[in-house]
Amino acid sequence: MLTRVERRRPRRRRRTPFALLLVAVLAGAGVVAFRHFDTHTTPAAAASPKATGVRPVHTAPQAVPVILLSAARPLHGGPRVSARSAILVDAGTGAVLWEKRPHAERPIASTTKIMTAALVLERLPLDRVVKIPAAAVRTPLVREGLRRNERVPAWKLLDGLLIFSGNDDAYALAVAAAGTKPRFVKLMNEKARALGLRDTHFTSVSGVVDEGNYSSAWDLAALTRYALRDARFRKTVATKIAHVRWSAPTFAKVYINKNQLLRSYRGADGVKTGWTTLAGHCLVASAHRGGRGLIAVVLHSADPYRDARRLLNFGFAR
Repeated sequence: MLTRVERRRPRRRRRTPFALLLVAVLAGAGVVAFRHFDTHTTPAAAASPKATGVRPVHTAPQAVPVILLSAARPLHGGPRVSARSAILVDAGTGAVLWEKRPHAERPIASTTKIMTAALVLERLPLDRVVKIPAAAVRTPLVREGLRRNERVPAWKLLDGLLIFSGNDDAYALAVAAAGTKPRFVKLMNEKARALGLRDTHFTSVSGVVDEGNYSSAWDLAALTRYALRDARFRKTVATKIAHVRWSAPTFAKVYINKNQLLRSYRGADGVKTGWTTLAGHCLVASAHRGGRGLIAVVLHSADPYRDARRLLNFGFAR
């Protein structure tokens, strides 16, 4: 059992009033000085653990944005579509209204250009004059006919990318925005990870290459919803025909949008078509009616426009 032992404190000498006054003044000055330095810490000292003697605090990484919301209950019934993968999304809320194998990874052809355009709009001023590299002129398949070393404002190339779907436009914009095509492809994949697109990987800036260039209906809908936040993107993908002035000897060009829904479906306002032998017919469609917007994606479809119409009609009827 422990007993408490009281120790006698040594007697203290009585201090003179002057000594007590001096101690009080010095203590007050110390408090004032401490408060001054505590509230006027320099940014460097505040950020340095050594300066403060406090262990660094590791903040959580920035959360991946939630672009699409899963349906609260399993989806049954709905429209019949020929596409191997498809999805219908409320553009305003991100709610998934209908889906068919939404996470199946598939080649996506020229719908790849949605990501290319989104990155270009973020990284390249549209009034920048782009010098067309020789490799852009040699890009296979769909080309608008850019000439080597000609100088073209970026906004004209963006029109060619999204309206005409020029692969040479995609190459020229990628090099202008990132310095080289491989660097731009790396940025595309970094952006995909930042947006939480888990079914997506890019090896092409245009979609002309199928190998290793794939996504899913879910990811394309999420990417499109993100891209549509940009007013210039919305305006461009909704354009049916663009008349563009050009330097000599061309003088003028006319871009005709390949998206037939813009001319045949009420409220249609985008977004992008695509086709290769392996990818089949792909379509990302957007439409607005009565203040409500919908995004429909169909991949490898026997009739992409019929499939998209059925999805959009289903959504607007709900």
